[in-house]
Amino acid sequence: MKIGILKTGRTPDELIDEHGDYDAFFKRLLAGRGFEFITYDVLSGVLPASSNEAEGWLITGSKHGVYEKLDWISKLEDFLREAFAAGRPIIGVCFGHQILAQALGGKVEKFSGGWSVGPTSYQDAQGEDQTIIAWHQDQVVERPVGAKVIGSSEFCENAILAYGDIALTIQPHPEFTADFMAGLLEARRGILPDSVVLKAQERQTDVLTSLNYAVIFEDFFKRKRQSS
Repeated sequence: MKIGILKTGRTPDELIDEHGDYDAFFKRLLAGRGFEFITYDVLSGVLPASSNEAEGWLITGSKHGVYEKLDWISKLEDFLREAFAAGRPIIGVCFGHQILAQALGGKVEKFSGGWSVGPTSYQDAQGEDQTIIAWHQDQVVERPVGAKVIGSSEFCENAILAYGDIALTIQPHPEFTADFMAGLLEARRGILPDSVVLKAQERQTDVLTSLNYAVIFEDFFKRKRQSS
C-alpha cells in the first residue's frame, strides 16, 4: 500500500544526522507492515497534483501554526479537502491533526493553558491510558462537524479525533522516541518555559505506549483500503 507523507516540518539541524527528518520517523514507526512511502516536502511548496497519487495520506508535525498566513498552508488545506471528499484515508499527527480540523471547519489556537511537552497520559476510547510524547501549545478548540473524540487528556480535550472511516488524527507524537525528545528539549529549550522543560525531564523515564499506534495506523489504512 502506497502512503504519501506530507512533510510539513523538519528535524532541527543538530539532530537530523542521528534521527533523520520528520518523514523518517513514520517510516520507522510503520516499517515491516507492507507500506511503501513517497514524501512530499510541503514545507517547500511541494504538494501532490492529485489525491490519487497515493492510497493513503499522512501529515507530519511542524513548528508552524496552522493559522499562519503561509501559501503552503492554504494549499495544503485545499488538498486535504479534496482527499477527504474523495474518501482517501488520512492520518494527521500534531500539526497534521490541527490542519485537517481547520481545513474541515474546526478551530485551532494557542491554548491558554500553555505547553504540553514530554510523556503524557491520554485516555483512549476503551478507557485505557496511553503514554505518548506531547510537544505542542496549539490545540483544536472547536471540532469540525462529524469529528468524534476518541482520546483525550486533562490538558487536551480533543487529543485524538476520528472522522468516520476517512480520517484519524492525533495531537501527540507516537513517532517520537525518548532519545529524540531528550535531544529536542536541548535544541528547542529556548522557546519553552523552564518549568515545562523540568516537568518533561522528570517524566523521561516513563514507559511509552506509542508503538500501539503503529498497529492502529496500520489497521486504519488497511481496513479503509479493503472497504474501498
